[in-house]
Amino acid sequence: MSSPLQFAVFGHPIAHSLSPPIHQAFARQFGIELAYRTIDAPPSTFADAVKHFFDHEGGRGANVTLPHKAAAFALADEHTQAAARVGTANVLTRRPDGGLVAHNTDGAGMVRDLTERHGIDLRGHDTLMLGAGGAARGVAWSLFDAGVATLTIVNRTPAAADALADAIGEPARVHTRYWEELGNIGSYDLIVNATSAGTLGQSFTLPFSLAASRALCYDLGYGKSAVGFLAWARAANALYAYDGLGMLIETAADAFELWHGKRPDTEPVYQSLRAQGS
Repeated sequence: MSSPLQFAVFGHPIAHSLSPPIHQAFARQFGIELAYRTIDAPPSTFADAVKHFFDHEGGRGANVTLPHKAAAFALADEHTQAAARVGTANVLTRRPDGGLVAHNTDGAGMVRDLTERHGIDLRGHDTLMLGAGGAARGVAWSLFDAGVATLTIVNRTPAAADALADAIGEPARVHTRYWEELGNIGSYDLIVNATSAGTLGQSFTLPFSLAASRALCYDLGYGKSAVGFLAWARAANALYAYDGLGMLIETAADAFELWHGKRPDTEPVYQSLRAQGS
């Protein structure tokens, strides 16, 4: 009997990941047998861990989460247009010649979750992005594709926010502000938490004045990592407060289609995980 196809998600930390059950649920829809596991790799060993997985463990594809998305992009031999635009990767696929291809489906997954699952029209939104790392880069361009009016980027390290703004190249619509200014920069229709604070167990306090009367607040994380931000959003009377579970499932579906050539139905998986308290 042939052994199952090998897939994995790389991150640090990664034990909390829901990617393994999501991919197993997708595989059951098509009767595909696969092995999908988490691989915890600190930055110092990430490149070696990826190489070992693909070269010696029969790896067919991998998802990549923080803090490795920029490193995954740098590691690849080829980059899709979406990955090249943002400079980070959340999916790696293997070419027949053994080379790795970097993909980035983060932004498309987030927009699909908001517009298709939650029925949100993003056009015309004044948007605040908290964070400027790999997660923020992954979704920034897609927000413009979806029609947001402006994007203000705030990061604890201002240079990273400035670098992201420069990369987007829309000086009339993209602005950066200092974290210390959050209390007096006005209110926003869409607030995206792209920081790693929740995942790392850190808390941060935000002024309620950031949330406009009909604000949509969205955390790119999910589960425990999103609890603090969503609690703030509700206390700030935001109209909508969503975590990134739907985005995770949508990006997983993109990866699954890249690897297997089949598009899974995401909604039953989303509803099942929500019912389980995820």
